[in-house]
Amino acid sequence: MVSGVAIAAYARAVRVLRRRGRSTPRRQQAAWYGGVALVAVAVVGPSGAYADELMSAHMAEHLLLADIAAPLLIAGARTPVLVHLLPPRLLVIFARRRAIRAAFGALRRPAVAIGVYAVVLYAWHLRPAFEGALRSEALHAFQHQSFLAISVLVWWSALEPGRGRMPGELWKIGHIFAARMVSVFLGMAFIFGGQAFYAGVYGSTTQRYGLTPLADQQTAGGMMMSLDVIIIMVALTLFFWRAAADFDRREAAAARASEEARPAAAPEPAVTPEAAAGEPAVSAARPARRG
Repeated sequence: MVSGVAIAAYARAVRVLRRRGRSTPRRQQAAWYGGVALVAVAVVGPSGAYADELMSAHMAEHLLLADIAAPLLIAGARTPVLVHLLPPRLLVIFARRRAIRAAFGALRRPAVAIGVYAVVLYAWHLRPAFEGALRSEALHAFQHQSFLAISVLVWWSALEPGRGRMPGELWKIGHIFAARMVSVFLGMAFIFGGQAFYAGVYGSTTQRYGLTPLADQQTAGGMMMSLDVIIIMVALTLFFWRAAADFDRREAAAARASEEARPAAAPEPAVTPEAAAGEPAVSAARPARRG
């Protein structure tokens, strides 16, 4: 149902912009619909069916939601779609609540976003919280929502959907790298921890699939670290390429401005036939004779 609402809201925003003479790029639309599809697959797809029995399947849910779907949704919601994504009445309510806007502005700052991301991610992977989410559907749904929310905070400052074109800035590489290292360390704990952290729920279920609880946990940790490495490489390529492209655009604009500001050169004097032949030119006007 949530996916259907997201698709309908986005289609409405695209129609509104089209009526105003503004088209939404196909790649941007594909990013949004792809992100919504990944959310649906994570919640009701094959990984969701095995999440109660395999930690690796449960981890696949989280990776689809937080690490892949979130940046796609942000890229798809880039301005001007972002302005029309919510119904006008709801948008006005948020616009008038200074406290909400101030809180979101503070949370999306890079250092704050990474801090919130680390706290929420590690808190949910403490044994009581993680096993509690598996025993309660409502708590499990809240866990998914919080993972998606903290990932949106991290990616928001890097992708900057409030701008029509994402600026290329090299600090964003370090920002994404720092956020991914938070996840890498958690994945390393799952791999090298030496014991199954969630034996209370996965102690016996993993054996049906020929895995020990520890092997299943190590598989989940390997999945986390592998995806983190891929995301770091993609971020490095994307932001470096965009920074180089922006630099070239600024250089070209500066060169054009310099050409336009340069004064026009004075016309060269005409060359007479005598001068061309190397003879001195004779003035046509003779001095008047004295009486």
